[in-house]
Amino acid sequence: MYVGGGDPKRSMELLWGVTEKPRRGPKPRFSVEDIVAKAIELADADGIEAVTMRGVASALGLTAMSLYGYVPGKSELVDLMVDRVHAELGPPEPSGPGWRAEVEALARQAWELHLRHPWLLQVSMARPLLGPNVIAKYDTDLRAVSNLKLTPVEMDQVVTLLANYIHSAARAAVEVRRVGQDTGKDNPEWWTEYEPLLAKVLDAERFPMAGEVGNAVGEEYYGPNAPELAFEFGLEVLLDGIAVLVDRAARRGEG
Repeated sequence: MYVGGGDPKRSMELLWGVTEKPRRGPKPRFSVEDIVAKAIELADADGIEAVTMRGVASALGLTAMSLYGYVPGKSELVDLMVDRVHAELGPPEPSGPGWRAEVEALARQAWELHLRHPWLLQVSMARPLLGPNVIAKYDTDLRAVSNLKLTPVEMDQVVTLLANYIHSAARAAVEVRRVGQDTGKDNPEWWTEYEPLLAKVLDAERFPMAGEVGNAVGEEYYGPNAPELAFEFGLEVLLDGIAVLVDRAARRGEG
């Protein structure tokens, strides 16, 4: 599934609330916002596959045909869903002054949004969604790096880099959560079963680094990985890299 796959005119009208309202006739039972909220509820529970026009209509007590009177199809509905959840992102609350604290706060907000709505990871944003809440998020992210002497293209690339990192890190965390739910075993339980079996077959001379580092990781995480710790580590390193770019831009501005 990807955004921007439906009728461009209808999606933009619905996203920006410029659809002409009927002047006569009975008042609709639901608003478009009601329908989007119900679709998000279904997706949060069972993934984006659970969002069908028939399924959403049934959950609202409507017929599928009547739902098309509000939203022309699933593609447009998904556009509305993605934009709507981005409205949850309020002003960042940095832990301190400076661009780094502000960017870190924005990154944590986006990470938590993806964990609350894991179906976002099932929707491709290869083409940007041109809705008001997604654009507001983009504008807020850009303002966090707007006074760093970066070029407009560099500002956009920093924001894109952060978005790509958060998407990847959130996917890893959601997959670990999902496999635990599907198997009934969390990572520590799985590791308790597999670690002694691995110890019997692992040749330390053949795989010296895998053995040494793997043992240290197993003791630290009590499992094969820890997505939350990986997110924290990766975010810190990423911010360090952006700091190098910022210093280079400052020197460029002085030259």
